[in-house]
Amino acid sequence: MKFINNAVAIGLVMLSSQLTVAQKTNEYSKVWVADNGDGTYKNPILHADYSDPDAIRVGDDYYMTASSFNCVPGLPILHSKDMVNWELVNYALQKQPPFDVFDIPQHGNGVWAPCIRYHNKEFYIYYPDPDYGIYMVKTKDPKEPWSEPILVKAGVGLIDPAPLWDDDGKAYLGFAFAGSRAGAKSLLAVCTMNPEGTVANDDAVMVLDGHLDEATVEGPKFYKRNGYYYIFAPAGGVPTGWQTVLRSKNVFGPYEKRKVIDQGNTPINGPHQGAWVQTQTGEDWFFHFQDKGAYGRIVHLQPMKWINDWPVIGIDNDKDGKGEPVLTYKKPNVGKTYPIMTPPDSDEFNSPKLGLQWQWHANYQVYWGMPTSMGHYTMFCRPMPEKAINLFDVPNILAQKFPANEFTATAKMTFNARFDGESVGLVVLGLDYSMLKVKQEKGELFISQVNCKNADKKGVETESKAVKIGSNSFYLQVKVKDGGIGSFLYSLDGEKFQPLGEDFKSREGKWIGAKLGITALREGKINDAGSVNIDWFRFNK
Repeated sequence: MKFINNAVAIGLVMLSSQLTVAQKTNEYSKVWVADNGDGTYKNPILHADYSDPDAIRVGDDYYMTASSFNCVPGLPILHSKDMVNWELVNYALQKQPPFDVFDIPQHGNGVWAPCIRYHNKEFYIYYPDPDYGIYMVKTKDPKEPWSEPILVKAGVGLIDPAPLWDDDGKAYLGFAFAGSRAGAKSLLAVCTMNPEGTVANDDAVMVLDGHLDEATVEGPKFYKRNGYYYIFAPAGGVPTGWQTVLRSKNVFGPYEKRKVIDQGNTPINGPHQGAWVQTQTGEDWFFHFQDKGAYGRIVHLQPMKWINDWPVIGIDNDKDGKGEPVLTYKKPNVGKTYPIMTPPDSDEFNSPKLGLQWQWHANYQVYWGMPTSMGHYTMFCRPMPEKAINLFDVPNILAQKFPANEFTATAKMTFNARFDGESVGLVVLGLDYSMLKVKQEKGELFISQVNCKNADKKGVETESKAVKIGSNSFYLQVKVKDGGIGSFLYSLDGEKFQPLGEDFKSREGKWIGAKLGITALREGKINDAGSVNIDWFRFNK
């Protein structure tokens, strides 16, 4: 009998484990899935603002990172087994230096286009801060903490670094220039580094002057193949450009060049800036972004092949030597089939750790908010920064990316206001923003829509007529349609939703897409604060 009980117990444990695995494999986005489930995929593979993507394969695992600008934590780490299904597993930058600078919002500054590489059994990310220079972080396990940033090459306006460790052990660094800081742009350069990759030397050689026919060339990625050095570099501007590839038998050139993909007759504007990755089975693929306005720079995956030691990215239907983007295609052959997976968007807040989909607009401070063991996330009502005109200068906005072209986002929350003048809200934040705000006045709660045009230029908020609500527990909802057109609704029971205010058009932020966020603010400073408990935040079509 004891043996039978043990067997039953083991069986139940195994069944529970299988159910957990099965449940986990089904926990994917309800609003965007790139895997068609029939051996094909659709672009974009990530309909979210993972700008300037770079990716590598290490064994059977694929890793991607992206620029994060002033959003913290920064340098997202995504993982995949098949290049189509991705999960968000970590951030390489938990806090952005210099801390005194990035403790306040620095829209458009911070982490620009990074590059991820694997060398000597370690993962490296080189990233630029256009105001300080080129940094490097590294780790032996991308899912574990990364090292503190090292300033590899100091210099204002140095951007888009790409390391290359050569066959003889020598190391090099390719980079570009931000015209807004350096006073020069459309240039690519290569310098040497020490073998450890911690110091880039002052011996840079210009390998491309793009002013004639490669305007705004930037974002170099360095590779070596069949004795050729290759530099993949986008040109022509973010929303309108193409991908150029340079090649040479000498690391410092001279380089010849060729355009390898452009928009052609497709709706995919500006297909460029990304990464060449080869599968275990020898297939070649290329990741790139597409600038989609309020949705940010979303990520596409293109087939790639080599012809006479030149890459052709996408499909070359007109046989002109360069490809065009695909909308759907056969999935990469990685030797196995893997389950559908997507980065997280909905959050039940059932873990005493904040979900990886959430970021702040400055280095996190513990009194902004904390996860709990009680099934909700608590944010505290903080005073607006002294010089803030609107939300653009507020750091403590808990926010995440738009996850799809169309979606409905709903938050269930309980507002524990302690003082008049405290408020919470659901905001769609960009250069313009719109917010559904609940505020306490004379001991009672009122809900209204707040709009702000040109928030980045000190625009002033306007507010709709406030409506009194009779409960401190409520549901705030935003519906976003094609084109980023949004509308707000609210409910007291989670079933009957009332529209409030007018439709608005979402706008991108500074070099990032629009964000969905939760605010918790107050007027004035005292020694206490009300709070909001966010029970859950869910996305649906």
